[in-house]
Amino acid sequence: MLRLLSVNFRGFTEHQTLLSLKFSTSSVMAKSKFEYVRNFELDDTCLRNCYIVVRLDGRNFHKFSEQHNFMKPSDNRALGLMSRSARSVMEELEDITIAYGQSDEFSFVFKKSTTWFKRRASKLMTHVASQFSSSFVYYWKEYFGEHPLLYPPSFDGRVVLYPSNRNLRDYLSWRQADCHINNLYNTTFWTLVQKGGLTTTQAEERLSGTQAADKNEILFSEFSVNYNNESPLHKKGTTLIWEKVNETTTKQIKRPDEVQTEITVTRTRKKVTSHSCDIIGDQFWEEHPDILESDQC
Repeated sequence: MLRLLSVNFRGFTEHQTLLSLKFSTSSVMAKSKFEYVRNFELDDTCLRNCYIVVRLDGRNFHKFSEQHNFMKPSDNRALGLMSRSARSVMEELEDITIAYGQSDEFSFVFKKSTTWFKRRASKLMTHVASQFSSSFVYYWKEYFGEHPLLYPPSFDGRVVLYPSNRNLRDYLSWRQADCHINNLYNTTFWTLVQKGGLTTTQAEERLSGTQAADKNEILFSEFSVNYNNESPLHKKGTTLIWEKVNETTTKQIKRPDEVQTEITVTRTRKKVTSHSCDIIGDQFWEEHPDILESDQC
């Protein structure tokens, strides 16, 4: 019996030694002579104390919208899907403090203090782009019903840093001003085509060189359309932020007398909320002071 135990023990020791050699060899192989190729990677760490903005734009979305029969001048289904995809990104990356979108683009603003992915631009951009694109496909049917997705959409992205609150607000103001300019043009253009009977070429020629006042005059005098009454979603775009909201639910509890009763429970939690409002003026920022961080480093 003692001899048998001795043999088994020696067998265990030999087995353990072989395992140790195997793991040791694997460890050596992990640090092979080929590892030097990592030195070719660029350091793309974003500068500290700056807001990191990742902006996505639909690639060839003019063709995509045509082939999927988007409504003109604006398709609320597509805008809703864009916003839902952006919300998915924010829920995945909670350091995104605000997002703004219009047409086929969305901008995501990471906190100055974020340490997600060690602030590497390539990691942040690719994660945002992949999460947004996959969400766009995943939620397609929720907004377009049985209208099929003919081929996968794609979005290109860029990363820009803004060091101050003023810089960031000016960036978002620029995107919202662009939303207004594009929507006014598209509203007038498609009104001339759909209600005025012009071809797209004729409508383009008619609007060539016109200013905002001219477009407003065309809409009002020729088609009785007051642009001021157009949907805020189309004029202002979509702003997504985190807010604390109260949620009320009911639950069944059993009392000591074994009688079940229903009670109401209210809890507060952070949730991504959607707004179609002016973000160029001060009111929005005064109402949501938690969005911006201090400019002091």
